[in-house]
Amino acid sequence: MAAGDALLAPSVTRRLIERHLRLTEPSRTLAARLTEREREVLGLVARGLSNAEIAARMHLGEATVRTDVGHVFAKTGARDRAQAVVFAYESGHVRPGEVPPAG
Repeated sequence: MAAGDALLAPSVTRRLIERHLRLTEPSRTLAARLTEREREVLGLVARGLSNAEIAARMHLGEATVRTDVGHVFAKTGARDRAQAVVFAYESGHVRPGEVPPAG
């Protein structure tokens, strides 16, 4: 605050919040369609793990992980891993600097 005044007018703050919600709500809705395992796989993809690394961490076969990654792509509309990573961050599923839990 400067001299007791807010730095942004309440109307500006409201518009910023509304815009943020409009941009992130579709991603959150899509993320809700993912199963728990698909969300976990998405988080590990977003952290840069390969299918083999995900399979080892989750005690799954690589074919199962490939299937889960395919489901993530289909449910989120991602064409590739890069788009899935963007989706993971935009939906709030992964946050910058977050360290993946050891599995």
